[in-house]
Amino acid sequence: MSCPKPRGECPGASPCGHSPNVREETTMHDHRRLGRELGLFDTDPLIGAGLPYWPPDGAAVRHTLEEYIRSAERRAGYRHVYSPVLGKRELYEISGHWSHYSDDMFPPMNLGGEQVVLRPSLCPHHAVIYRSRSHSYRELPLRMAELGGMYRSELSGVLGGLTRVRAIQLNDAHIFCTLDQVAEEAQAALEMIRRAYQALGITPARYRLSLPGPGGKYVAAPDMWQRSTALLTDVLDRSGLPYEATGGEAAFYGPKIDVQVTDGAGRESTLSTVQVDFHQPEQFDLHYIGADGAEHRPVMVHRSIIGSVERAVAHLIEKHGGAFPAWLAPTQLAILPISVGELPNAAALAQRCIDLGLRAEIAGPERGSLGARIRKARLVPYQAVIGAKEAAYDHVALRLRDGRRLDPQPAGDVLTRIGALIDAHSTDLWDNVTT
Repeated sequence: MSCPKPRGECPGASPCGHSPNVREETTMHDHRRLGRELGLFDTDPLIGAGLPYWPPDGAAVRHTLEEYIRSAERRAGYRHVYSPVLGKRELYEISGHWSHYSDDMFPPMNLGGEQVVLRPSLCPHHAVIYRSRSHSYRELPLRMAELGGMYRSELSGVLGGLTRVRAIQLNDAHIFCTLDQVAEEAQAALEMIRRAYQALGITPARYRLSLPGPGGKYVAAPDMWQRSTALLTDVLDRSGLPYEATGGEAAFYGPKIDVQVTDGAGRESTLSTVQVDFHQPEQFDLHYIGADGAEHRPVMVHRSIIGSVERAVAHLIEKHGGAFPAWLAPTQLAILPISVGELPNAAALAQRCIDLGLRAEIAGPERGSLGARIRKARLVPYQAVIGAKEAAYDHVALRLRDGRRLDPQPAGDVLTRIGALIDAHSTDLWDNVTT
């Protein structure tokens, strides 16, 4: 799958951890086929290869996922920022990206005597934002997060679906902290990843401690590597998570904890990552004022809960076959009036869903028989059937995606129950929720 960061900040020598020359096999839930069939994303030659667009259903999934991440970050004490997708070449020369990864960046644009490039990473921008004003040790850890665009100059032959793209929306964050705070912040990031995977119905394949290897383009600072590796090793040991140490998989500026997932064909990729960086604080001359009144160098912890939105959605499509957890589904409730006579009740129920923030769609009798409409909505978590009797009492007969059929009950109770499950980001369709 496509890596959310440039080569060397990604899981392998190629950005996806497997050879770009290996042809992607078609799996039962190949996200490229299923995503297009379900209207989640598509591409067009006029827009360009590796530049997918998102129709309304796909945009709903993407927006919901992004808002979940932003909300989780806010609760964890992160402050969100925006930064431009362009930067001067000098910015990336300072960070080290230009010397290490210019081959994977788009060519510079000459503007008014300056060279400007599409950014391959968000971390240099966040370092500059941190540097824009002085900081006290009392402010640390300072947690800075952004869902921002970044770009990679991928060859046309390796592009595919959402997993190898040229425009990437990255869930990125950088924690500026003292050395004593690094372990706790890295541990907290792993816990955020665990909770997100639980809500998304994702199971990690393994945890990997990604270390430098021979012949790689790494920052030449042995002491720095030793310190950062020891920190992450301690975090993993304390967490009790089983992990494997693998050489040649580190970022150019430091080691990483990578959370690996597999697709239906058994291919492995990195979805989430936690990294320790002593290099860029040094390069950008970052400081904080300590309790002694002197300047001290912060440590920069990079962390991504879901990596790139594109990669995350691709994995979710393949994991769930389009049957997303209810909170993430593009349509959460299909309203099925049996006849034209129940259409006003269906419209009223749809409006109540809108008012409650639920995504509902009416599939009326003009779309075919009730059986045909039920089959058409097979991926929708909830189907509310309204016949003459239900309409008379403001009830619905609820069908769940897993095949369960519930006795008719008040529409308000049904919407309250569904809303509670969705607000809890539960993967359950009905059980274990108190209304």
